[in-house]
Amino acid sequence: MLLTFFLFIVAYNTYGRYLAKRIFKINPKADVPSKTCYDGKDFVPSSRQVMFGHHFTSIAGTGPIVGPAIGVIWGWLPAMIWVVLGSIFMGAVHDFAALVISMRHEGRSLSDIAGDIIHPRVRFFFFIIVFIALWIVIAIFGLVIALIFAQFPMSVMAVWVEIPIAIAFGMWLKRSKGKVLMKTIVAVVLLYLFVGLGIAFPISLPAIGMIPATGVWTVILLVYAFFASVMPVSLLLQPRDYLNAWQLYVALGLIIVGAMLTGVTDQLHFAAPALSLSAEGAPSLWPFLFITIACGALSGFHCLVCSGTSAKQIESEADAQCIGYGSMVLEGALAIVVIIAVSAGIGIAYPDGDFVLTGSAAFQAHYSSWQASAGLGSKLAAVVIGCANMMASLGLPFVLCKAIVGVFIASFAGTTLDSATRVQRYVIQELATQTKFGPLKNKWGATAFAVISAALLAFSSGMSGKGALSLWPLFGAVNQLLGGLALCVATVYLLKRVGVKSLVTGIPAIIVLIITCWAAFLNHLHFVSQGSGLLVLINAIIFSLACWIIVETIVSIVNQLYRFKGKEYGTAKG
Repeated sequence: MLLTFFLFIVAYNTYGRYLAKRIFKINPKADVPSKTCYDGKDFVPSSRQVMFGHHFTSIAGTGPIVGPAIGVIWGWLPAMIWVVLGSIFMGAVHDFAALVISMRHEGRSLSDIAGDIIHPRVRFFFFIIVFIALWIVIAIFGLVIALIFAQFPMSVMAVWVEIPIAIAFGMWLKRSKGKVLMKTIVAVVLLYLFVGLGIAFPISLPAIGMIPATGVWTVILLVYAFFASVMPVSLLLQPRDYLNAWQLYVALGLIIVGAMLTGVTDQLHFAAPALSLSAEGAPSLWPFLFITIACGALSGFHCLVCSGTSAKQIESEADAQCIGYGSMVLEGALAIVVIIAVSAGIGIAYPDGDFVLTGSAAFQAHYSSWQASAGLGSKLAAVVIGCANMMASLGLPFVLCKAIVGVFIASFAGTTLDSATRVQRYVIQELATQTKFGPLKNKWGATAFAVISAALLAFSSGMSGKGALSLWPLFGAVNQLLGGLALCVATVYLLKRVGVKSLVTGIPAIIVLIITCWAAFLNHLHFVSQGSGLLVLINAIIFSLACWIIVETIVSIVNQLYRFKGKEYGTAKG
């Protein structure tokens, strides 16, 4: 674990710095959208420390938690290798590129910018893929939080009280400049006090008529997402995400120290095998590991946050490396902690009915087959128990440890729900502007469309709010496809500016697209064999649009190379 953290630090200070200076040629004096397009609502210049917390929690969500919690079924070693190498050479490069390109194009979304950089036809196709991805994300993350509230009612109070605390914190920062650290400490202490109160006063919602508790929570969360996404970003989104990041730093610190202590006292051992290719019902490691563990290694969703919200708020290009590259390698570190939790921490003690299992028996009880570890609730439970076991070694009550982990998972999911809804609003507004569809050009109409469409998906299979699970099998491939397409845009952008050095994004783009298209094709065959008509149709549409964008990218690259050759020939001839 410590070795991987060291590698992340070295990568940030070497490769990250190389990208900033030699590839993107960061200019601290360059104009940025937060100032040139300032409106006090979406475009707001913000300090590096606030933006880092806001951006990190928005991109992270439950992605680096759920993905690794599934991925260890193939063993902890391939999961760790993919997270370390993927985040350093692919994910962080992808995020950094998307952020810088958007900042240099007035904070527009990457899907809109793709029309300028590659070809105007690409813009509409990219918009459709982005809309589908965000549509699924909003519906699913509402369900994730609802499930956490249902499983861990002690987390409910602490999560909801974050909202007034964050608003008060943001207003405090505006009215009295300076002493940010002191104000942060006060706010974070308050947040953790409510974690303790949540244990004493757990909140469980009853079913309302035909709507079960998860359905009720999903409705409440989607209504909240509507209002959160239309508020000025500095009122709630920024301060809440910033404080959530500090909550994570504290929880992560406790988990890491607990892991080190249990390691020294010989309690912590890998309960999972280093490599496992025989888990019952599990798909093949290659290529499915790479679309299962997305956040923490490479995630296309990040390009939407980078070019959707963060590019509109960064106050200087000098902050781009810290926020773009740095947030991604920190997410990689979080994914490593989760891998340790579910492959080793779970082995300290795992409740199984009337028994408490330890070691490999504990791991097998949860990961004996693909089906055994299936379900969002099951995956989240493995992470909560594993992390709480390590944290409890510090002498903290186990119930408090579970509450702390539950709160930070729910809070992270909440920040992603906020940001995804806001980004979907931007996407709809940009698309409405392109198609001249008036009702969706304003933020109220666009946000209503984003939330209502997600609600229709969430409740498409009944009142439990689990309808989005029917499309969830698509998301892994769609998410990585977005990442590959974002790298395509970055490659064409860089090719025009730094020539062959554009391979820093070109090589990752090729690798990601080959693996993802392969996985999407295998998924398609599975959907056909299962008779899942809707999945077959949507997968075919997305795959076809992606292929078109890839072809347009190749044509754009070839044309650019011909221009280079023409210039060389003209120079030599003259």
